[in-house]
Amino acid sequence: MALSLQLAQAGHPADNLETECTITLDKQEGGFAITESHLELKAKVPGMTKEAFQTATQAAKAGCPVSKLFNTNITLNAVLEG
Repeated sequence: MALSLQLAQAGHPADNLETECTITLDKQEGGFAITESHLELKAKVPGMTKEAFQTATQAAKAGCPVSKLFNTNITLNAVLEG
């Protein structure tokens, strides 16, 4: 949702955003914890350059309220298609 907002504010609403999340769940003292989250993003955003897209994805990653909830390492691989 944060990326969708970033793209719309930049004047380039996305035709499609497809995200896959892979998490690492580790056993720790007292139970289990999510220790890593890796996002794979494929996007179709008409008229947007790859550079502007990467800027928007990094801004969304840094400002995402959901990401801020997790005390974990979050990585992102974002691909702008077509």
